Order: sequence, then C-alpha cells, then structure tokens
Amino acid sequence: MTEKLELLEEHKSFDGVQLKYRHYSTVLGCNMTFSLFLPNKEKFETPPLVWWLSGLTCTDDNFTHKAGAQKKAAELGLAMLMPDTSPRGDDVADSADWDLGQGAGFYVNATQEPWARNFRMYDYIVTELTEIARDTFGLTGPESIMGHSMGGHGALVIGLRNTGRFRSISTFAPIVNPMEVPWGVKAFDAYLGTDRESWPEWDATKLLAEYDGKQIPILIDQGTGDGFFVMQLQPEKLSDIATEKGYPMTLRMQAGYDHSYYFIASFIDEHLEFHQKHL
Repeated sequence: MTEKLELLEEHKSFDGVQLKYRHYSTVLGCNMTFSLFLPNKEKFETPPLVWWLSGLTCTDDNFTHKAGAQKKAAELGLAMLMPDTSPRGDDVADSADWDLGQGAGFYVNATQEPWARNFRMYDYIVTELTEIARDTFGLTGPESIMGHSMGGHGALVIGLRNTGRFRSISTFAPIVNPMEVPWGVKAFDAYLGTDRESWPEWDATKLLAEYDGKQIPILIDQGTGDGFFVMQLQPEKLSDIATEKGYPMTLRMQAGYDHSYYFIASFIDEHLEFHQKHL
C-alpha cells in the first residue's frame, strides 16, 4: 500500500510537519486525498492519533487551512489525520444538490444504486485508511476521533460502533439524530434506501440509547448562533440520553457562535487538550 501513496504537499508547521497525500482507494474505487499532521519525530516517536472528520461540502483542506490546530497538536505531541468527506471523480455518482453525493458521504456504507459502488466512507476510514496510518506511518498508539457537523455525526457513529478502539470523542455542532432531520433523511433515503430498518446503526442517538460497551468520554460544543442548530443538529437529544444512562458526555452551549470554522478555531485547542487527557 505504501508505494501507492503520492505526496502532494509537505509543510513544516510548529515543530511538526503538515502533509497531504493522494492514493487509490480499493474500498471506494477512486483516487482519494487525505491530510496528516505529525509532531516532531524526535520528541514523539509514536504519537497518539486524533482523527478529524469534516462536514458537508468540505475536503481535508478545510480543517488543515482554517482550524489552526497544528500549534496545539505539536505542543501536545498529537498526530492528526484528516480524510476527505466522500469519494470523488468523473466516474463517481453525484447529485446536483450540495448536500448529497460528492462532498456529502455521511460516513456510511451505501447499499443503494448508484451510490453503493463508491460511497463506503465508513469502511474506508475504519479499515483502509486505518491500515495506511498504522502500516505506513507507524501510528499504532491510542486513538481519539472528532468532527464537525456531518463529520460530528461520523465521529460519534464510528466511535460508538468501535467499542474500545477510541479513547475519546468530540464534536462541533454534530448531526446527532440523522434519522429525524432533513439532511440525514435525504442522505439515508438515497444511500441506505427508504426501508428504515438499517438506519439506526448509523444514528448516534439510537446507538447511544442501546450502547453497553466501554464508556468513551464525549465532548460536544454547539454555538447558539448556529442557523442549523434547531432544525438539523439538535445535540440536546443525545445529551438527554447520556444523562438518562449516566454516560460521560459534556454538551457546552457556546453563546453567539455560528456553524463556521471561526467557531471551530475558537475551541479547537480545548478539544485537543480534552483528547490528550484521555490519550
């Protein structure tokens, strides 16, 4: 797998290095890019790994360019891996709608045509990209996962479905109950089909309600000025379930913050410190 990686960018950043790669994904059937931040090798030989999953319309560049996470990651000795949000390419199914198709993979394994051939972002992250991280870059230490919006949904689902793998989960403005909000219903109808029997395994509220594995601490930040808060996000649903179950989750309502990377940049250091504490 190593020989298939093509280095696209390399930048020294805060005593570490910011990298961007392209490779052919056998899981997704197309070329994919991902970004990777590595702290100073001499100080941190086998750093813990924090995954970042981005939201609708984003690529791996949004986080690396806008979040300002490299300085704190270098200080704490954390590696960060940022996948793209969906398969891409001329031969990959797409939609004219911005919230479906390329840029909107929703971190599920699609079962419906024309999406099933390429849209298997869950398997891509949990298996293929994980193997690259471990085998190529030696990132075999403890892991945590975080994300924003659609990526917050992905982080919660992947974290809760892989009991014992991740030490902590954090999200910014996550879609916590996609079965019941417009973004999620539209994507699940397309990718998973109108028969809702399979939907709960991709919905964090359903997963947490039935969860009986190792408790993974969760931190959620939600801006009160977020225009998507009421209709699309609804993190209080997940918080209520956590309270009922005595699950270790913290929901912080951040006054006036919106859905943008200005919000993420304002609190990313605290999220990385949260993960480092558990890693």
